[in-house]
Amino acid sequence: MKKHTLTYTIFGTVILGMMACKPKYAEPTFSAGEIDTERFAMIGDGHSGGFMDDALYHDGQKGSLAFLLGQQFEKAGGGALATKLITENSVGANINGQARLKLDYKEDCQGNVSLSPVRVASQGDLNIIATSSFSGEALYRDFGIPSMRAAHVLSTNYAQFNPFFARITSSNTVSPLQDILSTNPSFVAMYLGIEECMSYARSGGSIDNMPTAVEFEAAYAQIAQALKNQGAKGIVATIPELTVMPYFRTIPFNGLNLEATNATLLSAVFGPLGFNFSPGPNPFMINDPDANEFGIRQILEGELLLLSIPLDSVRCNQMGSLFPFRNEFILTLEEQSYLNTRIQAYNAVIRSIASTHNWALVETQGFYQKLLSGFVFNGVNFSAQFVSGGAFSLDGIHLNARGNAVLANEFIKAINQHYNANIPGLNANAYSGVKFP
Repeated sequence: MKKHTLTYTIFGTVILGMMACKPKYAEPTFSAGEIDTERFAMIGDGHSGGFMDDALYHDGQKGSLAFLLGQQFEKAGGGALATKLITENSVGANINGQARLKLDYKEDCQGNVSLSPVRVASQGDLNIIATSSFSGEALYRDFGIPSMRAAHVLSTNYAQFNPFFARITSSNTVSPLQDILSTNPSFVAMYLGIEECMSYARSGGSIDNMPTAVEFEAAYAQIAQALKNQGAKGIVATIPELTVMPYFRTIPFNGLNLEATNATLLSAVFGPLGFNFSPGPNPFMINDPDANEFGIRQILEGELLLLSIPLDSVRCNQMGSLFPFRNEFILTLEEQSYLNTRIQAYNAVIRSIASTHNWALVETQGFYQKLLSGFVFNGVNFSAQFVSGGAFSLDGIHLNARGNAVLANEFIKAINQHYNANIPGLNANAYSGVKFP
C-alpha cells in the first residue's frame, strides 16, 4: 500500500511540474509608435465616411474606413473617433433623397424574378440631408463627407452645397478645414481624389469637371501644410483606377444574347455598315459620333458598360441593339485612357506630399487590383464581382464593411512600417458583406 502511495505521489509531482512549465499566454502589446492617435481625424469622401449601398446610414458608418481605423487606434492607446452617427433604424439617404439599397427579389419586364438591388423604402430619411448645422455639440473628427473633393475642404460656403457636411459643421460659413483644425488633430488620414474623377467616370465621359493636376495639388498641398503647421502627423492614400469597381465591369461588352431571328434582323439593319450578328453572345451597339456617317458601331472588347444602364430597356425595348447605347452609358478606350492619366497625375501629387511632410503613404491601387484578380482572406474569397465578390456594396462603387476592413489593414500596415507602430489589424470576416434575403 505504501509502495502505491509513493508511486502516485511521484506521478502527481511530475504532472504538476509539467503544468508549471507550460508557457503562459501573453497579451499582445500594441503601440502607436512615433505618432499620437489620441485625436485622430479622417479627411475624405464617402469612401472614408461609410457611404455604401448608395446612401449614408448607421451600419454603413459603423463599417466605414474612418470608424474601423479609429477602432484600431483605440487599441493602441488612441482616443475614440468622434463621429455623428445616424439613428440605427434610419433607412439612410443619398443626395437625391433616396433610401439605401438592399438585395431582394425583383420581377423584370419579362416576368422573371431574380435577386437585385432595390430601395429599402420609397423615400430616404430626409432629416439626413436637411441643410442645418448642429448647435451645442462637440466638434466631430470624422470628415469622410460624401462627394467631397480636395478643393471643397477649403470652401467656406461648402455647407450650403453639401448637406452631408452641413449636418456636422459648427457653422454654415466655415470650411471643412477650419472645423478640422479646430479639433486640433494629432494624427490625420487623408483619402481624397476619388470624387474629382467620379463624375467623369459615372457619366461615361460626358461630364468632364475634373480639376487639373495643378489645381488638385494647390488644394491638397494647402490642406496638408495647414495640418503639418499645427503639429499633426499623417498618412495619405493614392486613389485607385476607378474602372476596377463593379459599376464599370458587371455588364459584359458581348452581353447581347440573340436568338437566330433577332440576329438575322440586326444583321439586315446594320450589315450595310459592316456589323453582323450571330445567334448567341454579340457585342452591343453604341453611339460614337466618330465611327461613321451614322455615328454608331459595335462596342469593342475592353470598353466598359456602366451599371446605370436600364436593364429592362435592354431586355424589352432593344436598347443596345436597334437603339444603340448613348455615350453616358459607356467608357470607351480613349475615355478610360484620359481618366487614368488624370488619376496618375493626382497620385503623383499625393506621393509628393507624403515625401515632403514625411508622412506615411498607402497605395490603394494594389488592394483594388487584388480584388480584380480575386484573393482569399482567412479562408474567405474576395473579388471585385458585383454582389458575389464580398467586398463591394450594392452601389457597385463603395466598399461594404468587410471590404473597408481589408482596406483599413492596408492603411495600418503602412502606418506601422512608417511610424514604427504596432497597431493591430482587423479580421475582415467579422464584418458584414452583402446581406442576402
